[in-house]
Amino acid sequence: MKLKSNEIAGFIRRPSDSVGAVLIYGADGGQVREVSDKIGKTIVEDLSDPFQVADLTPEALKDEPSRIADEAAAISLTGGRRLVRLRGATDTVTAAAELALNAETGDSMIIIEAGALEARSKLRKLFETSKNAAAIPCYLDSGAGLDAVIRETLGSFEVRATPDAHAYMMEHLGGDRRVTRSELEKLALYVGKGGEANLEDTQSMVGDSSALALDQIAVAVASGDIAAADRLLRRGYADGLNPVGVLRAAIRHFQRLHRAASHMAAGDNADQAVQKLRPPIFFAVKPAFMAQLRSWPIQRLRLALTRLSEAETLCKSTGTPDLSVAGQTLLGLAYSAARGRPRGSR
Repeated sequence: MKLKSNEIAGFIRRPSDSVGAVLIYGADGGQVREVSDKIGKTIVEDLSDPFQVADLTPEALKDEPSRIADEAAAISLTGGRRLVRLRGATDTVTAAAELALNAETGDSMIIIEAGALEARSKLRKLFETSKNAAAIPCYLDSGAGLDAVIRETLGSFEVRATPDAHAYMMEHLGGDRRVTRSELEKLALYVGKGGEANLEDTQSMVGDSSALALDQIAVAVASGDIAAADRLLRRGYADGLNPVGVLRAAIRHFQRLHRAASHMAAGDNADQAVQKLRPPIFFAVKPAFMAQLRSWPIQRLRLALTRLSEAETLCKSTGTPDLSVAGQTLLGLAYSAARGRPRGSR
């Protein structure tokens, strides 16, 4: 079953009794896990209970494709419903999933977590067309969706944010929902219950881990620092950064450069153009940002944004080596920036 966008929230709160298996997929791994946990907790109280929950990996299905169905058909030793979770799924588990959907599994629930799956994905098609299964897409938080996550998370701590602080969060969060919530919770604890987060609080508390790594990569790329960009990318991938999230961060940075360049095209000087940006450029990054404006004419910024958007789309395609695609695109832009720097500027 292919859920409509207005049906997803209700389904997550209370899955339909006719659905025995759910595929949750998308580039935002944090959101995939969050949705999986929410649905899982409607089935069992404790997701770590080994008697009611079976955690599987794709590797476990290579020699035993019936494993999903077998685990779902097993009876819980302590009574109650049983939950079977498969993480890191790709199209390679389609046959095993189909066996489970066609088997008699009682009132167990099967949850399969996957990364980005394009429309022609066999696994995605299986769940979208099966009457006893459902597919839930998880897109990277942005716009109204990210705004809602920010307000909901801070609101749970009775913390509010100034407009500038909120704008800063909108610019620096959204690549991974687990990271987003973690950063917001850290900020809320710093401000205290009932407090207000200002821009200074937010800049000092939000983004000093994964979000900061994303910003550092974007700045290195736009500055033409090929060695730093390569080093930061390798470290970020090793730490689990999502390639799509990395590209999104670069897109946000180049969009800000493009806005500033547009102000300059309308007659502002560089200082005036940068002062108009909201949230304001972080003081530590401002010198690099000013130098980038000199290296990136507005026409080249448009081309860079096109390349980044195309790379993001490609990374979401099933079977694409997303780490390589993102890395090649970003390092290519860093090389372009290095060639475009005015002579004498290093």
